[in-house]
Amino acid sequence: MRQPLPRVPMDRIAVLIGAKGATRRELEKAAGCKSLQIDSGTGEIEVTWPNPGEYDPVKALKLPDVIKAVGRGMAPARAIQLLQDDWFFEMVDLRDHVGKRSNQQRRIRARIIGSEGKIRKMIEEHTNTEISIYKSTIVLVGEGFGLTSARHAIEMLASGSEHGTAIKYLEKARRKSRMESRSIDYIETKGVTGESEESVEFADLVPGLAGVAQRRNRRLKASQVDPESLEEVTKVMELSEDEEINWEEE
Repeated sequence: MRQPLPRVPMDRIAVLIGAKGATRRELEKAAGCKSLQIDSGTGEIEVTWPNPGEYDPVKALKLPDVIKAVGRGMAPARAIQLLQDDWFFEMVDLRDHVGKRSNQQRRIRARIIGSEGKIRKMIEEHTNTEISIYKSTIVLVGEGFGLTSARHAIEMLASGSEHGTAIKYLEKARRKSRMESRSIDYIETKGVTGESEESVEFADLVPGLAGVAQRRNRRLKASQVDPESLEEVTKVMELSEDEEINWEEE
């Protein structure tokens, strides 16, 4: 089966192919496709997949995003991480915030990158994402929660927010993520053979309680009377020396 993929800019074709086709072969192996045809003259790309059932359909859905990420400036080794089930792709277009003015786009790119790349690196570390800035677009790849936070922080900077405001937002989002990850998802109880579910739960909390429950059950069982046995019923109805029955009318 053949599938057309997004075109890449001419200056990114060599990166996608790699030295002697090394990057292309790496992509083919990671995606599980038969071949990846790249037209170096037009930038058009087509992938050939094996027969249905012989490849991962999820990777077939994610491969176009890998190509987009490489075409928008991301290193292939970082873009390949998108083939993981829990990694996703986001792209922010600076033109949506500052229009087509190239000088404004340069200014926003500089704000997002920061001095010596510190701001971009800080966003990546806080959100566990990979960020690539290419012309008027910013590509992000990462896991769900972190990816959403990273995109929001970049849009804040693109809209004019101060660096400190964006970093405080990321720190708050990271604390929230850590709190949620520490929440108890389930409680595991240890099973003990021969005991009821109730006694097992209490035994975990109070050592020795299960033994007390067993002794109590044995006493209750021993005190039970067979209603079909006249001898047992007569015996239990007999009064002790210190017992008596008083009858009175109300």
